[in-house]
Amino acid sequence: MTAIEQTEAARPRGTRLPRRARRNQLLGAAQEVFVAQGYHAAAMDDIAERAGVSKPVLYQHFPGKLDLYLALLDQHCESLIGAVRGALASTSDNKQRVRATMDAYFAYVEDDGGAFRLVFESDLTNEPAVRERVDKVTNECAEAIRDVIAEDTGLSPAEAMLLASGLGGLAQVVARSWLHSDRSVPRDQAVQLLTSLAWRGIAGFPLHGTEQHH
Repeated sequence: MTAIEQTEAARPRGTRLPRRARRNQLLGAAQEVFVAQGYHAAAMDDIAERAGVSKPVLYQHFPGKLDLYLALLDQHCESLIGAVRGALASTSDNKQRVRATMDAYFAYVEDDGGAFRLVFESDLTNEPAVRERVDKVTNECAEAIRDVIAEDTGLSPAEAMLLASGLGGLAQVVARSWLHSDRSVPRDQAVQLLTSLAWRGIAGFPLHGTEQHH
């Protein structure tokens, strides 16, 4: 169950919940408000009302609005990092790895909760703690891709990181562009197009110790 689903299930005012369940409920409400309004326009009053709790209850769990926002960022950054790592580990076929990784980004931006907007379209990137988390998700996804490229091609870590950053950036930017175009191309077709583009590039690097392209 997602944080937003937990919010819907737990919204009636006055319900006593275990601390973890209450925290998840509040995060779900905060996500709805931040995605809809942006950080600066969102108010703790709005979040408490959306969650169906009093402001003192909200402040028992999160001392301030930034704490709430950072907790959401931590949750959703880890979600994408885990999805990319899972995609890379899902097969030993490198073309399928590329497709699975591209699809992980599309699935991430397509999630109904719109959490990707907090990570990639935040109106608070001038805040160092937010910038740190956004950089972390970009870097850790690229590092996961880098490790596979370096192992397979024998390229240096620095060279492999450049290629990995290109693949991760391509996936993220195109997935967001696809979503903002109202998904005018079906997701499977969009992923296949992007996979073909990425594969034609990365397949030009031969497997380590062979002359065959993968």
